[in-house]
Amino acid sequence: MALTVACAYTVLGFSGFGAILVALPIVAHLLSLRVAVPVLLVCDLFATALMGVRNRNLIDRAEIVRLLPWFLGGMATGVWLLSRGSERVLLTALGVFVVAIALWNLLGKASTRTVSTRWAVPAGLVGGTFSSMFGTGGPIYTMYLARRLPDTSRLRATVGAIVLGSAVVRLVLFTSSGLFAPAGILKLAFTLVPFAVAGCLLGSRIQARVPQQQVRRAIWMLLVVSGSSVWWRGLHSS
Repeated sequence: MALTVACAYTVLGFSGFGAILVALPIVAHLLSLRVAVPVLLVCDLFATALMGVRNRNLIDRAEIVRLLPWFLGGMATGVWLLSRGSERVLLTALGVFVVAIALWNLLGKASTRTVSTRWAVPAGLVGGTFSSMFGTGGPIYTMYLARRLPDTSRLRATVGAIVLGSAVVRLVLFTSSGLFAPAGILKLAFTLVPFAVAGCLLGSRIQARVPQQQVRRAIWMLLVVSGSSVWWRGLHSS
């Protein structure tokens, strides 16, 4: 789990999102989702706070305000689904989501055309729901913001701020719904935090030194495999 977390948060430091998308399909083979999601949330809090402090001057606050009400509504829905859904259904949903996002990024054609602000509604609702359920909403609002913010540094900073904000809201929602109640969750989470922070710092350092397009493609291909494995497990679990 420590190696998985370190690699996943290297992706976060490199791209500005994707840590839990990379980590959760692997960690879900070792822990139940109701344990894995809160544990990775604590790692997210520390790593994204580090990124937010370093890039706060580049954050586009107008886009965040536009997404916020829809995002919060989606998050409330996601917590309800995570706390009440069966493990089998949740694993299947996670696998389908990860594979769909990976294939979209592998096979979809990139576009630079600016989209309407009306797309903030579905991006916020869907992104918020998957942020609460699995912590994987980043790709949803990144697809929207990438068509609103052409500057890469501004995009990474804004997405990082949303990830941090969603982590804080999830912390409150998870605590109030009892997801942190089982013994050992916080101990495991704080054991993994140093690996998350180290990975985040490494990813930020190599961000300008490696070919981004090839690395991103390799990440999406890895996610097709890991997402498919979780999907298969969900279909065959009791």
